[in-house]
Amino acid sequence: MAGHAKGDLRLVGVSKEFETFTAVHPMDLTIPDGSFFALLGPSGCGKTTTLRMIAGLDQPTTGRILIGETDITDTRAHERNVNTVFQSYALFPHMSVLDNVSFGLKRKKDKDARAKAQAALELVELGHVGGKRPAQLSGGMQQRVALARAVVNRPNVLLLDEPLGALDLKLRRQMQIELKQIQQEVGLTFVHVTHDQEEAMTMADTIAVMNGGRIEQLADPATLYEHPASTFVANFLGQSNLLGGQVVAGSLRDGTVTVRSHGVELAACVRHLPEGCTEVYLGVRPEKLRLGPDGGPNQLKGVVRDVSFTGVATHYVIEMPWGRELTVVQQNDGSARARLGEPVTVSWRPEYAFALDASQDADAGAGMQGDHG
Repeated sequence: MAGHAKGDLRLVGVSKEFETFTAVHPMDLTIPDGSFFALLGPSGCGKTTTLRMIAGLDQPTTGRILIGETDITDTRAHERNVNTVFQSYALFPHMSVLDNVSFGLKRKKDKDARAKAQAALELVELGHVGGKRPAQLSGGMQQRVALARAVVNRPNVLLLDEPLGALDLKLRRQMQIELKQIQQEVGLTFVHVTHDQEEAMTMADTIAVMNGGRIEQLADPATLYEHPASTFVANFLGQSNLLGGQVVAGSLRDGTVTVRSHGVELAACVRHLPEGCTEVYLGVRPEKLRLGPDGGPNQLKGVVRDVSFTGVATHYVIEMPWGRELTVVQQNDGSARARLGEPVTVSWRPEYAFALDASQDADAGAGMQGDHG
């Protein structure tokens, strides 16, 4: 019986084709049991279709879906021990909060349904509202009730489909922390679909960045940010300064490579660079750049074109001699500040730079972070 399956969630060669397009190309993916996993990407990247196939709402065109050794590919949605929390909370308006949470257990004739439902409400810090109706609660509270209702059934996998999308920014950030704590407390496998890179990085142990129906990169949040595998990932997760250049022949050593960009030789990490690749983008995050020389090999000269003070940091836009603009984010920690129109040197350490294959567009993934879907 699929409901008793235990273990890792595995997608083996799973794809989904519709009449006019392929939503998900054949995909192999293992989501460890008890982990918090995120499917991250812009609208149309295939993340929601993947979630729907795991839930049993869409049938894969090819491939198998397994929990542990149990194949659930052909199991109907209501027979899978998989629950989904949607952005629209889908609570029963005529029932009390406690009855909403205990509904699934009562249908299974669980004698402890009310006690378990009350415990689930306590878990989401709503033990005091069991007698109220959903309409009497705020949006954030309703979302917690929906979460309690899903968790109380102890599914093997809990699917979260843009669960915080309807909440305001402050409440969303608060719920990100609470969701992670709840996941750690109950120890269930959470699979979270989102277009919000900050949300994914705050909560997930592992993130699959999706683009065009394929997984572009799969890693923990720090690795994705520090060592993106493509320009899409570099631009989609945060902001990157990308400089076009050519690999200097015979320069590969100690995991770094020398790149000649606009007549200047710069060093970068080569973790994701294909062998024999010569045309590259050298990338570096804005907060890794420094104003002023730091004694290392990576130095460029430019002119300050914009200065924005944000309290914690100051954002600078530095124009290079060839017209490209670099963004520098410098902490307001007493470091020297630059003024508008001032010539400056921008520098960074080689280990902070990454070299990427230039076959993907330099702007791939840029400006998509706020894209819903």
